[in-house]
Amino acid sequence: MSREVVLDTETTGIEPSEGHRIIEVAAIEVVNMLPTGRHYRTLINPERDIPSDSTRIHGFTNADVQGAPRFAEIIDALLEFVADAPIVAHNAPFDVMHLNAELARAGRPALSHRVVDTLALAKKRFPGMPNSLDALCRRFEIDLSERTTHNALLDVRLLAQVYLELNGGRQQGLGLGGSGGNGPALATEARRERAPRPIIVPAEREAAHAAFLDKIKDPLWRRG
Repeated sequence: MSREVVLDTETTGIEPSEGHRIIEVAAIEVVNMLPTGRHYRTLINPERDIPSDSTRIHGFTNADVQGAPRFAEIIDALLEFVADAPIVAHNAPFDVMHLNAELARAGRPALSHRVVDTLALAKKRFPGMPNSLDALCRRFEIDLSERTTHNALLDVRLLAQVYLELNGGRQQGLGLGGSGGNGPALATEARRERAPRPIIVPAEREAAHAAFLDKIKDPLWRRG
């Protein structure tokens, strides 16, 4: 069993060194690249104003996070959910940078988890093409109708589907040798004998075909 955590954050801005903070974190559990239904998500009070430019991206305002817990108050719950699983994120260095900045503020050690960057995977598979989450969802025909803003929980659910597709889709690891393989076995039906259904050719069609063959030198249809 391979457990991973697909994670996303929303922030007040790009650079934590300029005082920007996390305002939402969401993560879902995937086992063998398929979501299990377990997830963790919370809004976070960034202890500062949310710029209007950022609100236009993710939709969150100061009022939305006013009563939310501070990051220091959710650290234990977040780390307990992630446990020792690899972290999967789109443009993972951005999320890890902000998470480590918040951990440092709280006097906690930086993340030591293995990190999988789906943006890097997408660039390797589709070089020179748009590889945003939206672009990948459209490429893999994943429904984007609910994504009007960059809500972290919705994003990780979409990203989990993209991650699966980047690794070969639902047939990735498919075992063709029955239940003894590592992947799911192919479903089969009990074999049934089929009654023969002879095809009867009308006499006039046979005559027309024979006349056609007469026009061909040494036709294959008359050999053997």
